[in-house]
This record gives sequence, C-alpha cells and structure tokens, in this order.
Amino acid sequence: MMSPVDEIKNRLDIVEVIGSYIKLQKAGVNLRAVCPFHSEKKPSFFVSPTRQIWHCFGGCSDGGDIFKFVMKIEGVEFGDALRILAQKAGVELKPISKESASWRTERQQLYEICELATKFFEKQLNESKGGEAAKKYLLSRGITKESLQTWRIGYAPDTWQGLSDFLSSRSYQSKEVEKAGLGLTSQIGSFYDRFRGRIIFPIFDLNSQVVGFGGRVFKDRDNKEIAKYVNTPNTLLYDKSRILYGLDKAKLDIRKKDSCILVEGYIDAIMASQAGSENVAATSGTALTSYQLKILKRYSNNLYTAFDMDLAGDTATKRGIELAQAEGFSIKVITLPQDSDPADIVSKSPKDWQKFLEEAKSILEFYFESAFSKADPGDPEGKKIISKILLPQIRRIPNQIEKSFWIQELAKKLSVREDDIIEELKKTKLDETPDFKPEEPENLPQKSRRELLEERLMALILKSPENLDLVNEDKIILFTAKIQEILTCLKKNSKDFSEDTGNYFNYLALKSEVEEIDEKDILPEIQLCLKEIQSHEIKSRLGVISKDIKKAEGERDWSKIEELIKEFNSHSKSRSDLEAI
Repeated sequence: MMSPVDEIKNRLDIVEVIGSYIKLQKAGVNLRAVCPFHSEKKPSFFVSPTRQIWHCFGGCSDGGDIFKFVMKIEGVEFGDALRILAQKAGVELKPISKESASWRTERQQLYEICELATKFFEKQLNESKGGEAAKKYLLSRGITKESLQTWRIGYAPDTWQGLSDFLSSRSYQSKEVEKAGLGLTSQIGSFYDRFRGRIIFPIFDLNSQVVGFGGRVFKDRDNKEIAKYVNTPNTLLYDKSRILYGLDKAKLDIRKKDSCILVEGYIDAIMASQAGSENVAATSGTALTSYQLKILKRYSNNLYTAFDMDLAGDTATKRGIELAQAEGFSIKVITLPQDSDPADIVSKSPKDWQKFLEEAKSILEFYFESAFSKADPGDPEGKKIISKILLPQIRRIPNQIEKSFWIQELAKKLSVREDDIIEELKKTKLDETPDFKPEEPENLPQKSRRELLEERLMALILKSPENLDLVNEDKIILFTAKIQEILTCLKKNSKDFSEDTGNYFNYLALKSEVEEIDEKDILPEIQLCLKEIQSHEIKSRLGVISKDIKKAEGERDWSKIEELIKEFNSHSKSRSDLEAI
C-alpha cells in the first residue's frame, strides 16, 4: 500500500507547488528563481521537474523535495507540511488514532478550531436575526452575496458564550479556544467570547486556511464607545506582521499582472477585488513590515498603495513605504479624494476606481506633489519646508541616474542651483528606518575543498558522459563512498543506487544541468579536478605518515621509522610528478 507521502508526491508537481509561492522562470529543462531563503539578486534557486527536487546553488546551498520546501517557506514541522500538501493533493490522512497521529499537531488543532468558528459565524450571518441586520449592512456597503461567500464573511452573535458553547459541544476545551484567540478569561475566572455582536472577517494564510479573525462593529450597542475593530491577538497560527489579508486569493493575479495593490482594510480589499482588481491585499491596520514585504517579493516587485499617507509626518505608513523602497520595490500611489477610501469609491463607481488606478503616481511624483502643496516655493521659508520633506526621499533613491533627475526637478521647481541642492543633500540625515531583514539561511555544514572538487567533477562528467572513462578503477578509490557508488553504477550503465545515494545523484544531475561551461573547457576542467583530488589525497596521506613517524620516534621504533620515511618519499615523488603534469 502506497504511503501518504508517496501518494502526495505522485499527485503533486513540484513546479506547481513551488510556483504557487515564488515566481519561476524557464531555464532550459529546469526553472529558476531568486532564492526565497536568503538575500540575493542573481537567481540561484533551481527546480527540476524531471527529478521533482529543488536546490539553491547560491548562499544557502539548501535543497530537497516538496515537503522540505513547504516546511521552510511556511516555517512548519513535517507534520504540518504533510497536512498542507495532503490538502492540495486531495489525499485523506487517516491516522490510527488522534492521540497516536504524529502529524496531528497543536497547530492542526488550532486550524480545526478556526475552521469550525468560521462555519459557525457564516451560519449566524445567514440564519440569525442579528446576522440579518449585519448582512443588510454589508449589502448596503456594496458587497455582493457572491463576495460574502467567497470571503466567508460571518457574524458573531451578541452573546457572551455563543461560539464557546458551540466549540465546547465539539469537545474543545476553553484553553484551546483561548489559544486560537477566540476566547478570554475574566479576572473572576469566567470564560467568554472575544467577538460579540460584530461582523466577522476570517483571515487566511497563503493556503487559504483560516488563521485569525477581524471583527467589525456595524451599529452602536447601547450607545457605548466601543472599538470599531477587534482582531485576533498573535497566536501560534496568526501574526499580523506576517499576514496580508486576501493575499491567498490575490497571489496568482499579482504574479499575472506583476503588481500588487495594497489597501488598508478588509472591506477595501473585498470591494477592490469585486471591481476587477483581484491583485489586491490589505495590511489590516498595520504598517508594512519586512516579513510582509518578503512574502510580496515572491510574486512582484511592483506595489500600488491606496493608503492615507501624510508623507511630511513621521508616520508608520511612511516608514513602511521607506522600507519597501529600501528593498527595491517600485511604488506607485493611488491618490483618492479626501476622506474617501477604496470601498467608498468602488461602491459609488467601479469605473472611477479604475480611473484612479490608471492615474497612480510614482512615489517620488507623489512626494513632490504633497510637499509643494504644503508651502510656497517662491518664499524662502517655503523652500526650506519643501526641501526638508523632499531631500531625505531623494537621498534614499539607490539609482544615481534617477536621483540626478529628481535633483534637477527640485532645483527647477525651487528656482535654485543644482549644486546647492546637492550640497544640502550631503547634510541630510535620514530618519531611522527598520532594516529589511530577510530570513537568514540555516547554518548548514560547510563543504570541504575535497567535496566541492568531487561535486564539480561529477557535474562535468554527467554533462559529458563520454568522459566517464577518465576516472579509471585506480582513481575511483580516491572518492568518497557515495561518489564511488555513483561512478561504479554509471560504468555498469545502471542507476540502481541506494536511496540516500539516489537523492545525491539527483542533486548532482541538477547541478550539471545548471552548470554553465563552454564545451571545449569540459575536458581540461575534468583533468584539473582529477589532478586536484589526487593531490589532495596524497597531501592527506603525507599528513598521516608524518604523524606516524612522530609516534614511531617517540617509541624509538627505528625499523618502522625507516619504512615510513620510504613511504613518505614515495608519495612526495608522486606529488611532484603530478604537479609537473
């Protein structure tokens, strides 16, 4: 009987799985991308459709199968990766018992609670009296019935323990509900629901699994002052700094259109998507973070922002934009009428929303327009105010040609000399912006010079099998066990490797395919690698003999010393002869 792991591998193509996370480009028979696991500009991450493996030949040097990729990209253990991929593949996991199932983790339990809660809230929206009022409000905002279903919007009843009682009936304890961020314990020890009398927006991870919730008030309850939004606190599943609302639905369209529209709220995202901007995601009340930018970079480097931005002030939004600029995103600003948000625009006229999108300004154009609206450029004090806003933004521009253009623009608009702008630019201090911190690669074991030589040699031989005979029987013994097994099998025209060696062979085969080398240079490279390996082996042997000689000298074993010296001289001569070639 096929194991769940094998069944999943048979059903899922690694290109589709990895391609749903990062942008892959064709590279011969393989695909490549910028590695998502370390900071780099030149693509060194390769995916092999024929071998169903991936490997980074750059800074992190990591690789593996679809399970290893999902574990790393999602930051989960094997059990959770198994569950995620099983869901994608339509494979049902059937453990012997809940308690003994190694793949059933605390995370999975929280996923189950969040999913049940979502179904409970959906039912309340559609079947309860309070839900009827909530639905009426949502429809009045322009959200369609189809969107209510697509985004799985619900309603939390205005009771203290409506959801808690429901989850209790499904055998979940209060502490488990609290861990999911859905319940609270009062100071006197009573347990109650976090969300009460609110419209509920489920928040999804990239695999469209519910990980948290946002609850919006839609009417004044007893005329008391209450928060407009209540959100799930950070849990094992949910961290607002790492999630963008709607990205699970938008990611394919973002890649297709090579741009992402960023809005602030749940309803903004839903309405923009409804209007045809399906490449939209919401920050949900937080400034852009390095984690969110890291995820967005998998899909596109182009951002459209529909935020309320006061770029002259020290705002969180401004810092998030600066963080995106520092990471190399191209940013355009959608300028909306004052006191309007995307949801308002779309509900009145989807055509107007499209018009605002088409008229989006580059971030520097927006900076200039904003700065010059705040002061008179003809007045000395006005020039000072405008330059104070714009000089830090110009200084942040990494491209010198683009920077030069905006220096000229500022000089022209302020009617001053370019040299004066450049001089002031040198004095300008930048506000501290959080550094973009990509995930650090794991501290993988560093390969020795010998291992690198062996891998290089094997990659070249696999690229040119006609040169296999250069490694004769006398030379095979110089290699490590796995390479010896591979060479022996290849000489027999066989690929009957052990599982571990088979995985290593697939890695070497992928390495040979991505290796760029002129055909005329292959033979000299192989000969050079063989020479280096032989030299390394002799050097290692000389080191061992030297130690043995010292030991024999300590034991005053003269006959052994004489024998070892002869052996040492023999290897030294071989090394000299090798170096003379």
